[in-house]
Amino acid sequence: MNPQVRSKQARQPKERKEGVRAWATRAPLLPALIFLIAVTQLPFVATLVISLFDWNSLSPDERSFAGLANYSTVVTDPELRDSVFTTVLLTASVVIATVLLGLLLALLLDRTFFGRGMVRTLLITPFLIVPVSAALLWKHALYNPEYGLLNGAWNWVAGLFGDDTPAQPDWISAMPLIAVEAALVWQWTPFMMLILLAGLQSRPADMMEAARLDGASAWQSFRYLTLPHLRRYLELGVLLGSVYIVQNFDAVFTITSGGLGTANLPYTIYQTFYQAHEYGLASAAGVVVVIGTMIIATFALRVVSSLFREEANRA
Repeated sequence: MNPQVRSKQARQPKERKEGVRAWATRAPLLPALIFLIAVTQLPFVATLVISLFDWNSLSPDERSFAGLANYSTVVTDPELRDSVFTTVLLTASVVIATVLLGLLLALLLDRTFFGRGMVRTLLITPFLIVPVSAALLWKHALYNPEYGLLNGAWNWVAGLFGDDTPAQPDWISAMPLIAVEAALVWQWTPFMMLILLAGLQSRPADMMEAARLDGASAWQSFRYLTLPHLRRYLELGVLLGSVYIVQNFDAVFTITSGGLGTANLPYTIYQTFYQAHEYGLASAAGVVVVIGTMIIATFALRVVSSLFREEANRA
């Protein structure tokens, strides 16, 4: 028999066994994969199909194929354009503020002091609160003009200066977008803090010790060693924060109900779908949000993979 044929026949049982072993390893994941496809991918395909139709549920018999007309409306409609601008402004301001505050808190928790574990637990707590509950807390416990804590503190400070009848500002009406941003910053700062704290604790100890022995000041160590080391973690925090904040609906809906110029794109989609009953237009706007989120998530995954590679190389 030809040696090549004999070698091929000898390899076939081995390849068959490896194939069976591979399927045995992957088989337990199939139910989760099927569930994921049914819950995420099929609804997205349905949304994509609906976005191609001019479909108002109040006139179901007048449904017609519209092609890309709904996407054109998303780009040209003034209200939708304003909601896109609000979404970008809200996302950028919240992400920048949470990254800066998270970095300051991470630098604090990177130091050793009495009660650090308790402080860390308390700082993480806002991130563990249900988003709607957190928004309700800010709306009623802090912003309420009659019994809110902000006006209570305002009255106390005014009383120190002899003003017995201080004004009772309505914080939500006076600065609606800032009111929503403050609630989101409070809730998402712990998320950034945890990411950056993980980055700080992964710094090579010998490098920091060498810099200290060479006479580098705290600012020089931070600027030339810590900050470059945290670059990947900062990028990851910004990208993941952008993914979450750009989809935020709870704070806008709960605190301002989308009024006073605070309607972001997710809230506008809600209005278009549930109040205007424009299923096709709302689906097109939803597809735009999903595509934008996927682009941001792709960059985030690349940053995560690069972090894993750096840690593997270091190990």
